[in-house]
Amino acid sequence: MPGTNGRATQADVARLAGVSQATVSLILKGGDTGRRRVGEQTRQRVLDAIRMTGYVANPAAQRLAGGRTRIIGVFTYEPVFPRDSRDFYHPFLVGVEAQAEELDCDLLFFTSTPARQGRRLLGDGSRRLGVADGCVLLGRHDDKRDLADLLGRDFPFAFIGRRESDAGIVPYVGADYVTATREVVERLFALGHERVGFLGDLRRDEPSADRAQGYQQAVRAARSRPVVLDGAGLTGGEALDLLDDNGLTAAVVWPSGLAPRIRAAALARGMSVPGDLSLAQLGDAEDGSPGDIDWTGFRIPREQMGAGAVRLLFEQLVGPAPSADALQRSLPCAVVPGTTAAAPAGTRPRAVR
Repeated sequence: MPGTNGRATQADVARLAGVSQATVSLILKGGDTGRRRVGEQTRQRVLDAIRMTGYVANPAAQRLAGGRTRIIGVFTYEPVFPRDSRDFYHPFLVGVEAQAEELDCDLLFFTSTPARQGRRLLGDGSRRLGVADGCVLLGRHDDKRDLADLLGRDFPFAFIGRRESDAGIVPYVGADYVTATREVVERLFALGHERVGFLGDLRRDEPSADRAQGYQQAVRAARSRPVVLDGAGLTGGEALDLLDDNGLTAAVVWPSGLAPRIRAAALARGMSVPGDLSLAQLGDAEDGSPGDIDWTGFRIPREQMGAGAVRLLFEQLVGPAPSADALQRSLPCAVVPGTTAAAPAGTRPRAVR
């Protein structure tokens, strides 16, 4: 018989099964301890009573009692819920959803923290994450204070993308931007370009630093001179002028949204891409622009990263706990030859691997 609010309670289940409420609670917690202490016949009687009454456990109360809700939180530092299938973050969320479904977990999006200037911060809201068993975090502009707080509270989480913190080991599933960038720059050198520029965001966040590291490795291997240029806030024409001022015939560009603007400015001036200027994008377009250009560069394994982060979080929840090395995982990017890079005019390219 349902309680006074119309919903079945543990007491209702206990009366129907002929057991104490403590026994119902123990069975709801699950695990081997409950099976040993209760017995299979009693357990089955309680489960039958749950089905008959339609009792649904309160997830928060169940977690406070030591159980698991099988709810995985998702927090995004930028408003990333996809507006269409071209949205940059859409594949990450597809991977998160598919893996959560496979693991029989529900997803809970934490959206109450307001976005200011396109960014969210957890701050005091990190306490809200406790209603879930753990949380997947996503977004380029993270906050190191949030990571330190989560590590200090020993709250299970996993970041989509490489992140580091002085407070401890940050669990993440990222992309190997170092290797992918190095391979793209090597291809440009192999095409015959004597100098290849790096035009992009020079902030020292992890994704930018990884790309810069891969670029430096390739330049050193080619015994060339690095040309690192700050592209933050530039229009396509300004970026094109910067490349021309440095006498560059090829450049790798990050963030990738800048590359289409440079190409458009070059075409407006009667230049050819790649005939007069070779461009490579260091990752997928972030602005949801149509994929009508076969860009030279690499593609990020976004769906696999989202799924991998959910798996990593689940491994922390069910145990045994992953080793320190296993808490940080990198997936390879797919290098794409594309059509926006070619040998400079009058140059015979070397063999491209």
